[in-house]
Amino acid sequence: MRTEGLILENLIYNDNYSSIISIFLKPEYFKDNNEKIIFTEIQKHISKYNKPPSIESLSVGLTNKDDLNEITYKNCIDLLQTYKKKTEDESWLIEETEKWAKDQAVYNGIVNSISILEGKDTKTSKDAIPEILTEALAISLDQSVGHGYMENGEDRWEFYHRKESKIPFDMVMLDKITGGGITPKTLTVLLGGTGVGKTLVKTHLACQYMKQGLDVLYITMEMAEERIAERIDANLMDIDLDQLHVIPKDSFQKKLNKLKIGRLIIKEYPTAGAHVGHFRALIRELKIKKSFTPQIIILDYLNICSSSRVKWAANMNTYIYIKSIAEEVRGLAVECNVPIITSSQLNREGYGSSDPDLTNTSESFGLPATADLMMVILAKDGDTSSKNQILFKQLKNRYSDLSMNSKFLVNVNKKRMKLEDIEENAQPAMANDGSNKYYEKTAEANTEANPFTFKVKPERRKLEDWKI
Repeated sequence: MRTEGLILENLIYNDNYSSIISIFLKPEYFKDNNEKIIFTEIQKHISKYNKPPSIESLSVGLTNKDDLNEITYKNCIDLLQTYKKKTEDESWLIEETEKWAKDQAVYNGIVNSISILEGKDTKTSKDAIPEILTEALAISLDQSVGHGYMENGEDRWEFYHRKESKIPFDMVMLDKITGGGITPKTLTVLLGGTGVGKTLVKTHLACQYMKQGLDVLYITMEMAEERIAERIDANLMDIDLDQLHVIPKDSFQKKLNKLKIGRLIIKEYPTAGAHVGHFRALIRELKIKKSFTPQIIILDYLNICSSSRVKWAANMNTYIYIKSIAEEVRGLAVECNVPIITSSQLNREGYGSSDPDLTNTSESFGLPATADLMMVILAKDGDTSSKNQILFKQLKNRYSDLSMNSKFLVNVNKKRMKLEDIEENAQPAMANDGSNKYYEKTAEANTEANPFTFKVKPERRKLEDWKI
């Protein structure tokens, strides 16, 4: 019997097989029209009654169809009579079904692509061909139905003792607060006002990752590609920005050739002119045309993306819109198995605040709900900026305790677009630095006065003090 016949037969006679396979298969996989009609009736019955149909119920269903001619109806009834029993080796059948479905999906994808190239399909653009073939090749049968607490205890133990895949920032304090770096499938958000250095931080991190040999995709919707590349050049070549405009071509090329780094692709989109659908297509195109698969994605920046799910309207709630964008971006991180680093603006109160918090997130409080790591960047006149420093404050951290090193400083070399480490022992005392000394916030967030009062936590009693 052909594979198609075995599949249809077991969808009728094998409850377990039908529950796994019926939602996985599609009618277009069946080339024979009679088998396609029967499969459609089987799938419809399982969807409605949550159990396989009998031969009798399928016969009745076919009889009630008013779009079948007499010959097609007779052929379908005759075909049904050939289905007698289920296949004993269910595991083999499931594996064969998956192989067959993959072959059919790829075949259909190729046929559809040829139809587009020949102009027979006028509704679909040629740009859709990579996506059609990628989806066809990605067909797979996921038989996982969840994690059994008792049954999968050994798997959990292995997970607890397996070294987590981390991508270091290669900066002392950032690596400390994340336990060695960020992980794939996560979203990191840098929050700050205009001009504090969010793009400087992102370009510096791109350079740090490239120095580790990682391939970076930098998506910019605010600055031109050339301006981002200019900052990267100043950082990696260790020369001032203004010197890039006077350096001889041969000297520039020598510095460039000396770099032993990962690859960088910078892609510019119009402000609010692209969403994750465009980013996903770009990633596929880079893989096909340049054999480039990013290991880190930096997005500059989240609030000026558009949403692929929600269409913007003048009276729309920004909470919903920005939260949708954040969810889509984090979904892209999971789909591509990479960390994504992006940024967002502070709201009006946050601009003048000496100590912004999560409530100072602009446009949507849904953004902190989606992020895995969120930090605010501060550079104040007459304070940190006069020392060429940036203050980082943790707002949300799924990697470690927020109360440890919640604030820290880094030096800034603006001429060369670099951040420079300040070692932990050289960090000034700040709120929640992990010691028994801390600063309690007493003033409102938007005050110009120092909002902290110095406090000292009571020391822990020693074990012997508790003895009776």
